[in-house]
Amino acid sequence: MSSKNDFSGKVALVTGGGSGIGRAVCQVLARDGARVSVCDINLKGAEETLGSLKNPSDHIALCMDVSNKEQVHDGLRVTQEKMKATPTLLVNCAGLGRPAPFLEMTEERFMHVINVNLKGTFLVSQAVCKAMLDRNEAKGGAVVNIASVTGKTGLANNSQYAASKGGVMAFTKSCAKELAKTGIKVNCIMPGPIRTPMLAFPQEIVDEFLSRNPLGRFGEPEEVAEMVAFLLSEKSNYFLGSCIEVTGGHDM
Repeated sequence: MSSKNDFSGKVALVTGGGSGIGRAVCQVLARDGARVSVCDINLKGAEETLGSLKNPSDHIALCMDVSNKEQVHDGLRVTQEKMKATPTLLVNCAGLGRPAPFLEMTEERFMHVINVNLKGTFLVSQAVCKAMLDRNEAKGGAVVNIASVTGKTGLANNSQYAASKGGVMAFTKSCAKELAKTGIKVNCIMPGPIRTPMLAFPQEIVDEFLSRNPLGRFGEPEEVAEMVAFLLSEKSNYFLGSCIEVTGGHDM
């Protein structure tokens, strides 16, 4: 998995690119020759990612709220204008969690997570895939959605997060079936606990997480990013609708 992929001549759009897994994905794709549109609701974070990329002037940083259809379409339009090309590689990394016990969770808190994690994946995927098809660039197109192992196992005090990620997994498989004959392949990754800002938990929760992991450690964002690059590359052409666990055996 460590060998480089050849994404030269390709444009990648990465949501949630301002930190964590999204930032690592941008770095790996730029390393392997892609020009990257780094999209994040936090423009400063996106710009910091941009500065960390190989040949920063080849890439762009954009502010994008993936739950807002107008912002999604504006971000795609700006990407096409500045890159003089349509993204044919898409990684939906944007996501958030707002923990709360199920019985105390407000509708606003529930829908905020669903709107970003699930609706956002839908809005961005639809816009980018339509653009590929409209410009006859679908052949060789690839989408990777970042789900979570909690979409399979559930997660106490995070019912809306787990539900959104389970939805991303089902959404991935449905889109993969519809788009296969167009040349666009769609897959997803189910990370376990990865060392990102989202894992800023009290030490007792961290210790409990690690006790359920056979490797006894959190994963690193780069370990997920390398799998993303594989799924975007031609090496994975027989992967379709796959949901790949990158968990270190967590909750196995």
